[in-house]
Amino acid sequence: MNRRIFILGSIASGVFMTGGATWLAIDQHQEPLDIDFALSKLNKLMKQNPKTIGEWNLYQVFTHCAQSVEYSMLGYPVHKSDVFKNTVGKTAFSLFSSKRKMTHTLDEAIPGAPDFSNEGNIAVAFDRFKQSLIDFKEYEGALAPHFAYGPLTKQQYEMAHVMHFNNHLQEVELTIG
Repeated sequence: MNRRIFILGSIASGVFMTGGATWLAIDQHQEPLDIDFALSKLNKLMKQNPKTIGEWNLYQVFTHCAQSVEYSMLGYPVHKSDVFKNTVGKTAFSLFSSKRKMTHTLDEAIPGAPDFSNEGNIAVAFDRFKQSLIDFKEYEGALAPHFAYGPLTKQQYEMAHVMHFNNHLQEVELTIG
């Protein structure tokens, strides 16, 4: 059995068993999960000499996050099965949304996405990610189903994109100087 499916299934079982307790534990005063706040955070980050402490460097993180936002408008290249999306995927997104926090493997590419270099211009990747967020905010067309979660509303996708960025920020630290 795939370890990730087992883990997500276990998490899903826990969510159903704790039900309302998960919802009540949410801090209602947390930062907004919207594009404007993410753009503000991204701009502040780039003024503070960030570096990564994980497997991916900033170029890779920004490129990956931009791909995710772009694919929500254009379509993901590869999808999990409909069964996965309607069970594990839907449950995982519900859990992430209720906790307002996503966790995923931080050095795993989007399935089917073109490989990107290990090294590249951070400013270019930053601009691409920033522009993808702006484009998403202004986008009025039909959204593509998420490769793991299935169909999401624009508000759900907005939350997903911000939670995704926030998850990657766990491996970013600021340096002085």
